[in-house]
Amino acid sequence: MGDTLPLWVQLPVALLLVIGGAFTLIGAIGLLRFPDFYMRLHAPTKATTLGVGGVLLASMAIGWAAGRGGLHELLITLFLFITAPVSANLMAQAALHRRAPSRAGDPPPG
Repeated sequence: MGDTLPLWVQLPVALLLVIGGAFTLIGAIGLLRFPDFYMRLHAPTKATTLGVGGVLLASMAIGWAAGRGGLHELLITLFLFITAPVSANLMAQAALHRRAPSRAGDPPPG
């Protein structure tokens, strides 16, 4: 195949990398800007998971275009998508148990 990939592979890979980078950046900014633990927990578990997923999909596309499978990237993606929500849930439960303060306020009655 040579040193370069065809254009029909480069464009989707570039798009996936830009989207993945944007989600990761948004998650990092949210982690820095949100005021309390519960809000900070939401940003990296959602946005960064999607960002890493986009980068791994781009890596899988390059692997397929080069003639090798993307099994490692697929396993990393599945592991990430399974463990991120579970770890976020466990951290939120621990924060609730420790009565971590929240700026969200009390829910409305009813």
